[in-house]
Amino acid sequence: MSTSALGRPSSGKRRLKDLLGKSDNRVCADCSAPDPKWASSNIGVFLCLKCCGVHRSLGANISKVLSVTLDEWNEEDIEAVIEVGGNASANSIYESYLPEGVTKPAHDASHEERTQFIKSKYEQQAFLKPSLRIQSGAPAKNSSQASSSREIVNSQQSWSTTENSEFLGKMKVKVVKGSNLAVRDMLSSDPYVLLILGQQKVQTSVVNSNLNPVWNEVLTLSVPHDYSQIKLQVYDHDTFTADDIMGEADIDIQPMINSALAYGDAKKFSDMQIGKWLKSYDNALIEDSPVNIVAGKVRQDLWLRLQNVESGELELELEWVPL
Repeated sequence: MSTSALGRPSSGKRRLKDLLGKSDNRVCADCSAPDPKWASSNIGVFLCLKCCGVHRSLGANISKVLSVTLDEWNEEDIEAVIEVGGNASANSIYESYLPEGVTKPAHDASHEERTQFIKSKYEQQAFLKPSLRIQSGAPAKNSSQASSSREIVNSQQSWSTTENSEFLGKMKVKVVKGSNLAVRDMLSSDPYVLLILGQQKVQTSVVNSNLNPVWNEVLTLSVPHDYSQIKLQVYDHDTFTADDIMGEADIDIQPMINSALAYGDAKKFSDMQIGKWLKSYDNALIEDSPVNIVAGKVRQDLWLRLQNVESGELELELEWVPL
């Protein structure tokens, strides 16, 4: 991996290390074998040795395989993986339509079973939504399949016309900071925040050894018509054991969405309050949370007390992005 002229890790390498620290990247994207040591830099997934061999057989125009620990990564390869987002993001695209009866190979699967699944997944793109399927062609001189993988992800995130009918809009969740979080290591914790909406999962980076972490990271979720509450969980990152839970909370997005839909184009209104999520005994709010139009955008600040844990609070900022 690349380093600066003074021998310090580059910003890209630090970001890649953060990505590697996410729980979904600590197992193989294709067979869930633990502790993957390889990656496809253009597809954006981390792989075990056995799946790595199959990926190599696909050719670099489909999967450019690098060792996480042994190979020198250039900034382009690092940025390609970071842009895709790792195993969870890539699999949400490449495995979005697994046919009935098709299952992922286990970590002890035969070579034939592993090869058939991986070729179907990446070479034939058999498990993608038809509207997101790539038309194969000659690889670009420098970026090979990396641009194609990013185009798949970006096509979902940019709300192509064929997908618009499935969603109401997007919810941007800025995870601001945590306060007085629970101790899960000897004297501290290495916290990160996970957000779940339906089958979507997004998470922040890990903040090492800090019970009052500041993230200021924006996570984006697509909101379907039949949306539910956003599930928020805080975890302590562990290298060799399962991550420990540090509390959770449910975020009721209905007050914000109902208010936003009722007012329509927020740009037509001056700054004003248009709704409110009220604190009650059965939710995690520390105080009432108004829904406001601010500078033509629908926004909501949340102050949450984490539940099912001895201590911990979290500050969030929500922003509604309509179609």
